[in-house]
Amino acid sequence: MDRPAPAAIGFRAHSGWAVLVAVAGQAHAPTVILRRRLELADPGVRGSVQPYHAAAEMSPGEGSAFLERCAAASNALAERTVREAVAELGRQGYRALASCILLASGRPLPPLAAILAAHPLIHTAEGVFFREALHQASERCGLLVTAFRERDLPSQAAAALRIPADELLRRASALGKAAGPPWRQDEKLSALAAWLALASRPATTSATRR
Repeated sequence: MDRPAPAAIGFRAHSGWAVLVAVAGQAHAPTVILRRRLELADPGVRGSVQPYHAAAEMSPGEGSAFLERCAAASNALAERTVREAVAELGRQGYRALASCILLASGRPLPPLAAILAAHPLIHTAEGVFFREALHQASERCGLLVTAFRERDLPSQAAAALRIPADELLRRASALGKAAGPPWRQDEKLSALAAWLALASRPATTSATRR
């Protein structure tokens, strides 16, 4: 019996949802084998798509409890959908080994009270919130997780793959021709993140800063 071919997953998160793209094949020329939109906010919880915005309108205690409730729901949703994607890859003859999550600034956040007092920090915290759900889900599904700032992804991938960054972006765009529409910036960057994870998986270590 043939061993499953290795695959890797890339994620680009938004408020309440994320794009997942999985690739497999040779490191110099991977193929897109799966893509999905993942819902990360519980539709039954009002305000869960932008949880920090909602918490800012509450008392400190209520806001903290609300965020904990949303985190539990988002973590469960993320794990279920990532696990479903890993299982689908298995049915196709692939074994998902690694994932890469795209970050924004990657800077640490201040305490909750300071976040809720500053609207830009509220947006930043929501990005961290949903990327954290994807990170935990990936680890629980047995994936080795890395994370890179989105603006650094082309240069990081170029260094790892020894392909010029401009050429890499062109190839990431071309992957969409075979995969078919939609192939927007979300899918292109998620594919490039997955490509980097696939190429570097033997040395991949779990990232703890998001």
